[in-house]
Formats: sequence, structure tokens, C-alpha cells
Amino acid sequence: MGNWDFIDKYGVLMAAALLVAVLYAARLMLQRRPAPAPALQAAEDWAFEEAGDEYAPPSAVPEVEIGNAQTIGRRAEQDDYFASAATRVGTMAVIADGISGLSNGRMSSTLAVTTFTREFLKVEDPREIPDFFGKAAFVSNRAIMEQLGGENGGTTLVAVVICGRRLHWGAVGDSLLILFRDGELMPVNSKHTLQTMLEERYLSGEISKEDIEQNPMRNQLTNYLGYGGFKSMEIGEPVYLEPGDTVVLCSDGVVDALTEVELEEILMRKLPPQETAEHIIEGVERKGFKHQDNATVMILRKRD
Repeated sequence: MGNWDFIDKYGVLMAAALLVAVLYAARLMLQRRPAPAPALQAAEDWAFEEAGDEYAPPSAVPEVEIGNAQTIGRRAEQDDYFASAATRVGTMAVIADGISGLSNGRMSSTLAVTTFTREFLKVEDPREIPDFFGKAAFVSNRAIMEQLGGENGGTTLVAVVICGRRLHWGAVGDSLLILFRDGELMPVNSKHTLQTMLEERYLSGEISKEDIEQNPMRNQLTNYLGYGGFKSMEIGEPVYLEPGDTVVLCSDGVVDALTEVELEEILMRKLPPQETAEHIIEGVERKGFKHQDNATVMILRKRD
């Protein structure tokens, strides 16, 4: 019975000491074992099929410098609205030009830009970018139509997303996307106006050049956001950006005031984007046109 008395008296202490020894040994083994690599975040774990750096993980996406400026012109209200946003996916810029001839132009442009910005912030993968334009346009058009409640209104819009070296874009109406490369302006999108349709008929031999120039409705928009007949926006193939390229977004108030030569002279100076944008708007204001429209410009340039 003496042995059992000993166990009864000291057994609990021995068991506790043994447990402590086991835990200590396990701790030493864990300290010697290499720590597991942290899991990659979903946004970084992309399977890129394209070669080179056309797409790149967010941490490798080059920064984009952005400049912007605008003028109210001779209008009573500023109907242009713009915004930009940068995420791990890329950099977005958007300009909307509320239709001055219709009421609720400012509401339409503001709502469209706000919607595009919100939808872009939901994009988590570069492969979602092409679908982003169509979805944002559809949501914007529906929201504007609901706000209008049967009244007149609407807006043009041009938007881009720079991801890696790819320039993704979408446009509706007559706001323009222009690429400045090697001293030359290269229009990217087409204007959705009656004149564009007339020019296509001219090229096919159906009408003369005079028919286009004499048509009083040639500047009428054939597609815009807030339009009951809106079906889709123009979404082009991505443009591969080369070192030194400058991306220009602008409302028609800019290109209606300045000639291509005048724009090229400003862009040739290779000033920082903000200074470039300000010089362009200063050039518009110096013209002093009696019916100068609202004018807005955004300049994007990648830091190589």
C-alpha cells in the first residue's frame, strides 16, 4: 500500500510536470520549423496568359500622372463632370459632357461619372475591365432615365482604364479620346453624331460633301446616356501604350475651339500633365468665342 500512497500523493504533480515537458518540446520544434509563406491575396493571384508586361500584378502597375482643367465657356452652367480613380487593378479617368441643349445636363453628367467610378472600384481582376465599360454604361443610362422621369436630359461620356501598358476605353456621344504619339494626334473613338453617319454615306457615294456641310442637323447626337434608344457604348480593342505616349480625354468644347495644330503645339512641349491641361484650357479661353461651350480636358501619362 505504500507505493499506492506515493502515487496518490505525487502522481498529479508528476503528470503535470510531464505535460509541461511535452509542451516545451513541441514549442522548440515549432520554432525550428520554417514559417509558412503567407497566402497571396486574391487580387494578386492572377493567371496571366499574355506575354510581357501588357498586364502586371497591381504592385508592378506603373503609376499614371493625371492633369485636368476645365472652363465654363459662355454657358450659364457647367455641365461637364469628370473624375479619376486608381486601384490595384489600374487607373481610370472619365469625362461626361451633359447635353447643354437639354435640361438636366449637369445631373446626367454627374450621375454618369459617379456611377462609372463606383463600378470601377468593384473591379478586382484586369480580365473584368472590358465588361466594366458595358455594365457601367447600362447602369448609368438606367439611373439617368429614372432620375429624368420623362423629362429631357442626357450626357456624352468617354472613359479609359490604364492597366499595365494597355489602354482600355469606352465612349458614347461626341466626347473624344485622343492618343498623342511621336508628335501626332491619333483619334481613338468616333463621334456618335449624324455627321458621322453622313460621312459614311459620303464615302459610299450616296451623298456629296455639300450635303454634309449643308445639313443643319449634322451635329445632332445619335447615341448618349439618358437616351431611351440607348443600346450600348462603343468599346474598342485595348491600345498598347508606348513610352512617351500622352492620353487625352476631352469634351467637344475643346476640339471645337482648338485646331489639331494648336493642340499638337501644346502637347509637343511635354510639360507635366497638369500644366498641359491648364495650357489647353487657357488656349480655349483665349479664343473668346461668343458661343464657347463648356470645355474639359484630362491628360494621362505613364511614368516609365
